[in-house]
Amino acid sequence: MIATGQVDREGRLVAADARLLQLHVAAGGIEGGAVAIPQIATLARLARTLGILVSRPVVAAEGDADLELLVRARPEGDMIHLSIGGWTVLPIMPPPGEIAADRAHDFARLEGDGAWETDAELRITRLSAGLGSQVVAAPHTWVGQPLGAVFHLLAEADGGMPILTALATREAFSGQMAEVHKSSGVMVTLAAQPFYDQEGHFKGLRGHFERVGGEPETGSPDISPPPVETRFGEKLDAAIRSPLGRIIADADAISAQGDGPIRHDYAGYANDISSAGRHLLGLVDDLSDLQAIERADFHVEAERIDLADIARRAAGLLAVRAADNQVRIDKPDEDEHMFATGEFRRLLQILVNLIGNAVRYSPPGGMVWIRTEEEGDLAAVIVADMGKGIELGDQERIFEKFERVDPTEPGGSGLGLYIARKLARAMGGDISVDSAPGRGARFVLTLPRAE
Repeated sequence: MIATGQVDREGRLVAADARLLQLHVAAGGIEGGAVAIPQIATLARLARTLGILVSRPVVAAEGDADLELLVRARPEGDMIHLSIGGWTVLPIMPPPGEIAADRAHDFARLEGDGAWETDAELRITRLSAGLGSQVVAAPHTWVGQPLGAVFHLLAEADGGMPILTALATREAFSGQMAEVHKSSGVMVTLAAQPFYDQEGHFKGLRGHFERVGGEPETGSPDISPPPVETRFGEKLDAAIRSPLGRIIADADAISAQGDGPIRHDYAGYANDISSAGRHLLGLVDDLSDLQAIERADFHVEAERIDLADIARRAAGLLAVRAADNQVRIDKPDEDEHMFATGEFRRLLQILVNLIGNAVRYSPPGGMVWIRTEEEGDLAAVIVADMGKGIELGDQERIFEKFERVDPTEPGGSGLGLYIARKLARAMGGDISVDSAPGRGARFVLTLPRAE
């Protein structure tokens, strides 16, 4: 069965056949009102923004069931024409038990010496030590590193490892012996719970660790505790990040109406809560980075990286935001390369900040250009926008802590450019800006060039 309909410029479902109208009303919509199925509304907006046919599979709720739909949204004049097929009722899956797993993890963490999380590639995404014993020094510096770089995993007498058994059986594990930073002599036991997405794909591990044995010898460089203010910052970061993540996830679930239709104003409130939570989470990230880069022992890795490739990745991460703002990103071609020396993760962070700012301050219908150039011994990435520009007197001030040209405008914390420039200079480079009122802004990131 193919259901059809039309969406006008204001996002209203102005025409729909019986089956589409039934789904629309079940989601809380009214005849001729705004499209009430969030997934279909999103595709209609995307098709209008890009000006091309968009075809995507989506899952939408109808009562207690989930429907798998194939939605085609085609722009034509002021209208978006919808063609919706599929209409497959999906089996109801049992709840994944993530809330119970999170609760067990939180209680276990309180009794341990720290917590850790990884992504699907077993790279550290979060590491916190504390609640009594500072086992891992400068935890933030280990984010992005392989799990084995922080914890050297040890086999049991029979050669087995609990973590490998858990990954094979998709179950939780405990009692995995490991040495903190190989050759440090500090022993811990690891425990963790694997977690998966809705399709059953492995997403990573979430666990805690406990120290085995006494306190480290005085003066050991690998395990010496960071300053008191760092320990306080880490505990504050851990205390805020987890509740904020849960608030955002719950608000997104309410907004998506996955458990059934709700009133439109309630869905709007949920969107506001989610946006505010993400803003606060971004501030937590900025404060964590600020704490890290201002420590005396802060350093970055010197890797051979491709600036053009990182620029393309950063542009890809911001593609949806740019489409929502009706801004086009002109990124380097796929066959373009520019090699430099720096740390991949930090360079991606810098470019996401620069490109994100360019998208934010570009007008609807505007464009953001990303170019790479050689400047003698330096490699450069240039991010230019069509925004309102920056006064000459403000061009240095925007790189200072908590400074923004117009604090009344929606935006970040005033730390992004400060952190970005500090990171660039830590890698032997810099960030400069060239701008004039009404003529946009041009940010130039330079790094030592690599052959």
